[in-house]
Amino acid sequence: MNNTNEPLHLKTERFRFAGSSENGSFSISDFPTKIDDLYENKEHYETLLASLTTELNELQEKMYAHNRYGLVTIFQAMDAAGKDSTIQHVFSGVNPLGLRVHSFKRPTDQELDHDFLWRNLIKLPERGTIGIFNRSYYEEVLVVKVHPEILTKTQRLPDERTADLDKVWKQRYKDIGNFETYLNRNGFPVLKFFLNVSKKEQADRLIDRIEDPSKNWKFDDQDVVERGFWNQYMQAYEDAINATASKKAPWYVIPADDKKNMRLIVAKILVEELKTLKIEYPKVNKRQQKSLQDLLEVIKKE
Repeated sequence: MNNTNEPLHLKTERFRFAGSSENGSFSISDFPTKIDDLYENKEHYETLLASLTTELNELQEKMYAHNRYGLVTIFQAMDAAGKDSTIQHVFSGVNPLGLRVHSFKRPTDQELDHDFLWRNLIKLPERGTIGIFNRSYYEEVLVVKVHPEILTKTQRLPDERTADLDKVWKQRYKDIGNFETYLNRNGFPVLKFFLNVSKKEQADRLIDRIEDPSKNWKFDDQDVVERGFWNQYMQAYEDAINATASKKAPWYVIPADDKKNMRLIVAKILVEELKTLKIEYPKVNKRQQKSLQDLLEVIKKE
């Protein structure tokens, strides 16, 4: 167990899947939904998370000043896995000016009148900022794959484009992979998190939302309906992760049965990812340094 004054020592590679060429075929059953606690108690957890969020803020500030890179983070999960709270706690110490948070729900009429990547494309972060997608274009090969009638009856594609559904999914995987490669080439690496919650833990959280009046607002009848398609969703996630994971755009499969562990792991991965970028504060030349010193003297004399 970690000493309360030590940083979090964690090998995040255990949660990383970067494609079959590097890791073999992905299977959800190979990744746990729960691990041993990374913290000793609540105080230790808060200390660890605070240290990570402070470091994350410093790295984001440096990325903002450097103004060459941006970061796209994607959070995908089953209902009640903890996407909202993870985003809230992990990014709580980061300057809001450096964040762009978007929660993607059921597509609007305007969004349905465009291609499936469009609504995410227009919400991409600027250089120097972190884009946070709470759900994303991956819904198009997850919920839409589990419920293909969404594709054939709602999404307004020409009939001949949806005649072969297997072909549609393969094309969408390819389009997503190409899109993420494109973003990375332009200085926007993509970091993808699948918050892996167990079916039992999801049930406990849904029950809690019903029994706790203060959480009733979180409960959606549709969550119970979708729970009935659990096996189909797990297969859809396996297919999507196998088809779209790569060295440049890996998936991280995060144990989500314990929210504190989950937040610490996500924060650690984000810090590590930003550290791989060649970012630094802009340097000033001798002429600029001289000008700054002259201005400093002017300020001091006022």
